[in-house]
Amino acid sequence: MKEHITTISVAEKSMSFSTGKIARQANGAVLLTCGETTILSTICAKRTPSTDIDFLPLRVDYQEKFSSAGKTLGGFIKREGRPTERETLLSRLIDRPIRPLFPDGYYNETQILSYVLSYDGIHSPDPLAICAASAAIAISDVPFTKTLAAVQIGLINDTFIINPTIEQKKASTLDLILAGTEDSILMIEGYCDFLSDEQVITALEQGHAAIKEICQGIKDWQSQVGKEKISFTPHKPNEELSNLIEEKIKNELIEALQVKDKQKRELALSLIEQSMLLEHSSETDATYSTVDVKVALKKIIGKYVRESIFTKNERCDGRNSEEIRPIFIDIGILARTHGSVLFTRGETQSISVCTLGGETMAQRFEDLNESGTQRFYLQYSFPPFSVGEVGRLGSPGRREVGHGKLAEKALMYTIPNIDKFPYIIRLESNITESNGSSSMASVCGGCLALMDAGVPIKRPVVGIAMGLVLEENNNYTILSDILGIEDAHGDMDFKITGDDKGITAFQMDSKVEGINIEIMRQAIAQARQGLAHILQKVLSAHPKPRETLSQHAPKIVTMQIKPSKIAIVIGPGGKQIRAIIEETGADIKIDDDGRVCITALNQEGLDRARDIIHSLTMEVEIGKTYTGEITGIKDFGVFVRIGSKEGLCHISELSNSKITNIYDSYSIGNSLEVEVLDVNDRGQIKLSVRSLLSKKTQVNV
Repeated sequence: MKEHITTISVAEKSMSFSTGKIARQANGAVLLTCGETTILSTICAKRTPSTDIDFLPLRVDYQEKFSSAGKTLGGFIKREGRPTERETLLSRLIDRPIRPLFPDGYYNETQILSYVLSYDGIHSPDPLAICAASAAIAISDVPFTKTLAAVQIGLINDTFIINPTIEQKKASTLDLILAGTEDSILMIEGYCDFLSDEQVITALEQGHAAIKEICQGIKDWQSQVGKEKISFTPHKPNEELSNLIEEKIKNELIEALQVKDKQKRELALSLIEQSMLLEHSSETDATYSTVDVKVALKKIIGKYVRESIFTKNERCDGRNSEEIRPIFIDIGILARTHGSVLFTRGETQSISVCTLGGETMAQRFEDLNESGTQRFYLQYSFPPFSVGEVGRLGSPGRREVGHGKLAEKALMYTIPNIDKFPYIIRLESNITESNGSSSMASVCGGCLALMDAGVPIKRPVVGIAMGLVLEENNNYTILSDILGIEDAHGDMDFKITGDDKGITAFQMDSKVEGINIEIMRQAIAQARQGLAHILQKVLSAHPKPRETLSQHAPKIVTMQIKPSKIAIVIGPGGKQIRAIIEETGADIKIDDDGRVCITALNQEGLDRARDIIHSLTMEVEIGKTYTGEITGIKDFGVFVRIGSKEGLCHISELSNSKITNIYDSYSIGNSLEVEVLDVNDRGQIKLSVRSLLSKKTQVNV
């Protein structure tokens, strides 16, 4: 058993790659260590291709072992099971740049698994997981076109940082993961606090420079320890069949692709496909396989979609490359919600709903770094009817999780601080129609729903999806506000969100190797025009957030008490706080620092809960007047509760005249206004009514 190790340094940070010791039966396995964070990545592939599909059956999974940080899951079940949201997102993050680099026509079932085995809380596993997977593929015998790598970029005080530490990420106004080869960018996942276009471009440039160094290091290591790549016969479109089909359907296909309505266009294309399948792969004439026919049709459709854009600057729905689809906005469509909007752009539509609540409504999370709650979150749903299909409803898939997180982070930077707006905010994006860019419709609709709910957002945020068609001679056309068919047959899907001046999120996936910084620069510049247009539509429909909340929204107030008083409010075994909740109907959450958040459905319950907590925690001051409840009567005086404490008003201090029978004059449960005369070292409180009477007499005189 011989271990092979190499070290690659970038931005003064070292990554150690190891193979030959662990997981030796996989096609490729790499252990990557940075600091004390270690990731194991493996790749396995079947030796024979799948014969009944026309795509690469690739599965990518990422898992964080809680033992890597010396922890166990906090729930009842301690074993890692169903992927967390973060693991799902990281699986997608690894998949997106890797998938385009498998050779065309490679249909062997392939699986990439990545495990975090050790985590030091300093070095983020996010970019390391992509690098580890890339290295595992590189040294394996699985065919792959080029080496890729990934880095994370942060921005602190106008300084860009490559692979920032966890602490540095907290202070950063940029969270960007960039993946690519030595020549081009393949994947972007970036979130930022309204950075300028030029700042984003600079981040991409610096990130790609670091990627080149890592790629070269992996290539050098591959030449030393890599296995010989297996030979395979790629499943290529049958040229004879392609020519035959194209000749038969050309005119009909061109006509179908000019149909502006998505459903009618897809029906026309479906009829063409059925006709060709029947003619060339049916039981009566099975000259070609079903896959052969579908691959040929896909190639031909892509050819004419792209050709129309290149030669005529005309897209399937009749727009030119820079036009935005018509936008329609309906505000407040759902009466009992706190904020709602129907946002329609072309044939993509979202019902966005904003729900406000107290802190118990916060989204809980647990990962290797920490466990806690999330104040603002967005949930995205994509029911099958949105694309006119029949399907099974279930838990959200990877696509829904990814699209929801993108929209959530795009809007995150516009959410007001909790001190200004003490609500938990939940957004839903329910996609009711889809023809491209549903995540960006979620951003636009989500922003409008926030404003309709009365959330005082910092700046309105909108989003747009950009596309690309790239010719073999490196000429290209950038498309604004892409359709589903342009996403399917184009070369890039680039989403960007922000306002007329700054960017909050940008995400790019490429189907080809060839996206460089100059293309990104032009795409951002063209997106800027689209964002300005969409923003104007949004502000025309809803110029600013509503000044008042919905009558159906809960009422919230926060107050601060001394941490030492928390036990008083809670009471023995929670008895006191349960009594307050039962009496007022309010929801109460108390933080360890003494911050109290009270949520109620009506103002009366809110005020009552606040008054009770105030009375329980207030400090009794000498010389001040309080109204308290009589809790006890003795021959020598009465006991009065002031807040959480009791004081004694001696019989001599109850009146200016002599009291013959104290029991006839006072009753337990009645209120009594008293002045605090003294508080001794033991906390005993001396009260007086007589002093107040004397003061009133002096005023009357």
